[in-house]
Amino acid sequence: MPNKIIFNKKINNFNKRIAIPGDKSLSIRWVLISSLSKGVSKAQNLLFSEDVLAAIEAVRKFGIKVIVNNKMCKIYGKGIDGYRYKKNLTVNAKNSGTLGRLILGILIDTPIPIKMIGDKSLSKRDFKRIADPLSGFGATFRLNKNYGLPLTIKGSKKLKPIKYYEKKDLPNAKVVLCLEE
Repeated sequence: MPNKIIFNKKINNFNKRIAIPGDKSLSIRWVLISSLSKGVSKAQNLLFSEDVLAAIEAVRKFGIKVIVNNKMCKIYGKGIDGYRYKKNLTVNAKNSGTLGRLILGILIDTPIPIKMIGDKSLSKRDFKRIADPLSGFGATFRLNKNYGLPLTIKGSKKLKPIKYYEKKDLPNAKVVLCLEE
């Protein structure tokens, strides 16, 4: 029988500071989520790697104000519909597979085509496995012949729910991803 934790009373609002060591993947996710939030998000101890700086540059291209100074980063999020899309916009994910994959999910409702590029290594990676399920929601993609970068995404303002099952063979496991309405 698994261990259980039972909360017998309601947990009050959480208004504390949490100090977490810098991590590339978490830092990229924080940048993206903060840019979609309303108001100012502050982070200390972000890992300012090339990949994280690419995420910061990407959200700046969508009109999000970001201030970085002395190990502190402030992002002035404008809410879920706060991105401003300009024509002929190119996002450079550099070497960040995390940024490349996650930002496509965010751009699923962009009204104009946006081009995504990356460095030589990232450009060889398969983005078809990301584009296929997002296409089901209503976005359209233009991929190169090898399904890598560069690619172009054009979202839809009329997104629709999907049922999606992905079977992915891993060396010692079978994983089934299911997204349902």
